[in-house]
Amino acid sequence: MSRFIEWSNELSVGIEEIDAQHQVLVDLLNQVHEAIQQRRTTEVTNDIIDRLEEYTRVHFAVEESLMRILHYPGYKRHKEEHEKLIAQLAELRAKMEAGKASISFELAHFLKVWLTKHIMEVDQHYVAHFLAQGIRPELDKDSRAKRFWWSLARTG
Repeated sequence: MSRFIEWSNELSVGIEEIDAQHQVLVDLLNQVHEAIQQRRTTEVTNDIIDRLEEYTRVHFAVEESLMRILHYPGYKRHKEEHEKLIAQLAELRAKMEAGKASISFELAHFLKVWLTKHIMEVDQHYVAHFLAQGIRPELDKDSRAKRFWWSLARTG
């Protein structure tokens, strides 16, 4: 079975830590799509969406922290993009809980479009600034062993 969204160099920002987090988001989105496709229970699908939402918040916090530390001039606008998605997810969650919307391919498609567009367009804007401020494109061996977000996204 083909994956809903494939990780590719097109989605890479070229900074390993951020790419690793983006890959987790892609994996969670694929899990949502697979659960919908296999008609898994609402409880199972909601659990995956909960993890996606939680991990998205963690990832956004990491990006925003780096932007503040590195004095990224586009921080405010980028943070607003993050807040808009969190608000849209909360709105979708409320509609689902009220029975006014279902977990559907429409939801998965919305998340796919938002994620790919955000990475390929919005996130690309901070890359040159981060690199110019001394962010290394790859993690050292010790940092790889400490990546906490892998366990967060893969639980359950």
